[in-house]
Amino acid sequence: MDATAYPDEFRVAVAQLRAARLRPEVFCEEMPAPQRIAPFASALSADVTVDGEDVGTGRIVLLHDPAGNDAWEGTFRCVAYARAEIDPEMANDPMLAEVGWSWLTEALAAHGARYVAPSGTVTKVSSESFGGMADEAPSAQLEIRASWTPVAAEPALPGGPRVAALLDLTQHAEAWGELLCTASGLPPVPDGVAPIPSRRGQRGRG
Repeated sequence: MDATAYPDEFRVAVAQLRAARLRPEVFCEEMPAPQRIAPFASALSADVTVDGEDVGTGRIVLLHDPAGNDAWEGTFRCVAYARAEIDPEMANDPMLAEVGWSWLTEALAAHGARYVAPSGTVTKVSSESFGGMADEAPSAQLEIRASWTPVAAEPALPGGPRVAALLDLTQHAEAWGELLCTASGLPPVPDGVAPIPSRRGQRGRG
């Protein structure tokens, strides 16, 4: 579809999504978005790389239906996915799924990203090799799939009426980026330290 045919509200939201500041370990680029879930959609994919090794991957899709969607409780919906390698011993932790979900909710809260109607799953997969592949070390992965409806804050002005704030998808994309890094085992960025913008566009070839 011609970008000029997109609703203004959606074009602004997509620009906000692309403006997210992610950590330098995150390589982010645009990807084709699903076309049958909503009238309008945009998507980003990302890989988390540490010392030249990919340790996590994910994507975030922004859906928009100007007519609204009862299941969403709004006109926008964020759909996120994160997958990371984990220590095989972690896969045996019965609290791992709950902890994985908390990484998402805590990231959204930390970035001031307000939302309603959250849903999702956390899946842990472990693999052990046998026979001719017995020399390969056990491995495990954690997958987090989630969706939520972003909403705008409504700040109260001192001595004045409440006014509706604009929806800011940047906060939600940055929360997704933090989820990717946390799942991949990266330490948190210290308070007061701004992350260096991540790499974007095509991955460089040496």
